[in-house]
Amino acid sequence: MVDNIALLPKGRVLDVAMGAGQNAIYLAKMGFEVEGVDISPEAVSNALELACKSGVNIKAQVADLENNYHIEKGAYEVIICFNYLQRSLILQVKDGLRKGGMVVYETFIVDQTQFGKPRNTEYLLKHNELLNMFRNIR
Repeated sequence: MVDNIALLPKGRVLDVAMGAGQNAIYLAKMGFEVEGVDISPEAVSNALELACKSGVNIKAQVADLENNYHIEKGAYEVIICFNYLQRSLILQVKDGLRKGGMVVYETFIVDQTQFGKPRNTEYLLKHNELLNMFRNIR
């Protein structure tokens, strides 16, 4: 993401499964309006604390992405997701983008099983699966 920051349209960003918020904080430092969501209250608390220490503002909330969270339609210039795969969320990710928006998505593929965790194929992309998931993005 750092190498391609100039490609991202400025504006509102959603960090899906943000963890400790390193990416959210980086984007906030770069002038983006960042929101993050994660299931872990500890991770969200740590992200907000780190953002404060870094002198930036982010919004963050605790939510279960699988059960009680919905991405607002047409709300974001950029949606990012790292090291998390929930196939049922992909349509919401696509719908959550504003016209001209971008998705930055990076997670593990099936080849990961030979190197360590995660090993559960439910959480591993098949070859070209991510490409096919976003092939028809507007």
